[in-house]
Amino acid sequence: MPFGKYKDRFLIDLPEYYIVWYHNKGFPKGKLGEMLETIYTVKLNGLEDLIRNIKKQYPK
Repeated sequence: MPFGKYKDRFLIDLPEYYIVWYHNKGFPKGKLGEMLETIYTVKLNGLEDLIRNIKKQYPK
């Protein structure tokens, strides 16, 4: 996340309530909004482990 309370966190690591809040409020325009919407869909369908497994293979 590029700003705010969750700055420098991976989007997959954002709390679910925060992603749902963005979903209800409206995602921002641009690439960040598209990525947040994708993360919302991933979390909604319970697929976080897929992303976390990929993240483990490619540490910072």
